[in-house]
Amino acid sequence: MSASKQRYTITAALPYTNGPIHIGHLAGVYVPADIYARYLRLTDNDVLFVCGSDEHGVAIPMKAKKEGVSPQEVIDKYHGIIKQSFADFGIAFDNYSRTSAKIHHETASQFFKTLHAKGDFIEEVTEQLYDAEADQFLADRFVTGTCPNCGNEEAYGDQCENCGSSLNATDLINPKSTISGAKPTLKQTKHWFLPLDRYTDFLTEWIVKGHKKDWKANVYGQCKSWIDDGLKPRAVTRDLDWGIPVPVEGGEGKVLYVWFDAPIGYISSTKEWAEREGKDWQPYWKDKDTKLVHFIGKDNIVFHCIIFPSMLKAEGSYILPENVPANEFLNLEGNKLSTSKNWAVWLHEYLEEFPDKQDVLRYALTANAPENKDNDFTWKDFQARNNNELVAIFGNFINRVAVLTHKYYGGKVPTPSTYNEVDEQALAQLKAFPNIIASSIEKYRFREASQELMNLARLGNKYLADEEPWKTIKTDEERTKTVMFVALQIAAGLAVLSEPFLPFTSGTLKNILNVTSSAVDRTISWSDVTSKEVLIPSSHTINKSELLFAKIEDKEIQAQLDKLEATKKANEAENKTAEPQKETITFDDFTKLDMRVGTIIEAEKMPKAKKLLVLKVDTGIDTRTIVSGIAESFKPEDIIGKQVTVLVNLAPRALRGVESEGMILMTENAEGKLVFVNPDEAGVHNGEGIS
Repeated sequence: MSASKQRYTITAALPYTNGPIHIGHLAGVYVPADIYARYLRLTDNDVLFVCGSDEHGVAIPMKAKKEGVSPQEVIDKYHGIIKQSFADFGIAFDNYSRTSAKIHHETASQFFKTLHAKGDFIEEVTEQLYDAEADQFLADRFVTGTCPNCGNEEAYGDQCENCGSSLNATDLINPKSTISGAKPTLKQTKHWFLPLDRYTDFLTEWIVKGHKKDWKANVYGQCKSWIDDGLKPRAVTRDLDWGIPVPVEGGEGKVLYVWFDAPIGYISSTKEWAEREGKDWQPYWKDKDTKLVHFIGKDNIVFHCIIFPSMLKAEGSYILPENVPANEFLNLEGNKLSTSKNWAVWLHEYLEEFPDKQDVLRYALTANAPENKDNDFTWKDFQARNNNELVAIFGNFINRVAVLTHKYYGGKVPTPSTYNEVDEQALAQLKAFPNIIASSIEKYRFREASQELMNLARLGNKYLADEEPWKTIKTDEERTKTVMFVALQIAAGLAVLSEPFLPFTSGTLKNILNVTSSAVDRTISWSDVTSKEVLIPSSHTINKSELLFAKIEDKEIQAQLDKLEATKKANEAENKTAEPQKETITFDDFTKLDMRVGTIIEAEKMPKAKKLLVLKVDTGIDTRTIVSGIAESFKPEDIIGKQVTVLVNLAPRALRGVESEGMILMTENAEGKLVFVNPDEAGVHNGEGIS
């Protein structure tokens, strides 16, 4: 570290307020960004960490229309849920704003006017896709069709998520509106465009040549592909009444495109923070010595690496990002996370169902982070990370240290005797960990860093297990004091180095060790772990042990798996389509079917047949035997007395040696379960015909 503080501006992608936060958002953006910001603060840097809710775009009024509320009610609802979820989860933003705020409207409008005045926009009348049924121009995301590059039939109007190609909605083959399903038509409208092609040389020099070695391969590769394919002008305005009005003449009925106004939200959030804290916002965005880092998911790479930097370059007074460490996607139990299909683990629900286990999810997501490729979150892995690592290694070590210190020394740190080689090696390894973990964090390898933290806990656990103070206390008290002193130093190191990853655990551990900020003379910094010989001195009193982590039982995991299974079945039911109509029959054909109301009076399983029940049915005209393939859906005792519909004039046939004289009419419900087709009204007697 240099003598003067390094200034950092860290941004996390603005979450869209059409739904809550799920684990994919956390793993891809917010947990790594928070680890980075916390680490930089601990290493004495000047850190500003900002975010806010993205509240514009056509999806908001569409959701409002669907729910029968106003767009403002939609964004207020989800802004509240998202902001509270972040706070409860320990994401330590310096400011969390929203793009509906006055300061953002002013900032984005001024940015547009500055570029407009400088002649940086192209004004054109173009043909845009229009949904006549919905009576509106279609946003890129509300048009799907076949990608002209890879043939993906579900490409969006702005980008193909299969091959990553940038698209215009008019590029799609066989486009259709996702609003009405209709095929859109072309209609003329005037808009302003940012001519990205003008910035090709700048982007080539800055990214292709300048960041080949220090940007992640997935980020660099996507940027280079975009540039190599040739950049084209991109609309910065759109026909809509929800958003920031275009602030120049001729902009009536149009708003700034959400991709243009959203990244400016980082700047307006900074301004909001500066006003509240009485600071100058400009150095965080305009001082060349400031390091700007954007944390995003891979679907946002083009906006943060190509488009937003071109906007900043056009304006002229802003710095460019030093790095954009975008992550890949996180899947859930083998399937792609989906907000619309409810295939997700929602943060606000997790916090309710797993109270005080924020750090367990933080750790599980970090240890399995999709840093270089898409990864899969499973509840079984979540359980294993908690039980086998956090509980069995980290928690076990700390609990032993605290309990034995109180048992042997009344909670006072003992005075050590001479260190042996094992002690010196353990303390030397402890001193190395801050730089090892820091190196991984500074390279944006948060998964690797989290495992190095766990290695420190393993070091402590192994040291205690090998030195066995519970045995030496009976034979060598001086040796035991030394072992416990060394173990307490490792525990103190964990209390500090775990803070970026496990902030709640770190706070509890600092309280156990009595090294919280309230005891100013006992606080320990990140650099202290390396530079100081003693982190907590002899005679220092620690507090009683607290449980850092609790074992997660199989039934808790099964409940989550059952929840997902219910979601899967609901999705299957929603997407299920009716069988096509069979071949047309005549009325005379229909009248040949003799269907009667009957009642099941006996039922038993067919021997050695998994699916068959043998039923006795009172049809009103007789009592007959019917063999029905419903044994996997019904127990015999549950259907006796059940009124059913019977096709009585079906030719008899033998099934497993039993002659079946008819067929009972069945269908399936939304969950795919068999149900009887029977009369709704009471008082319908056996033998009544159905026509």
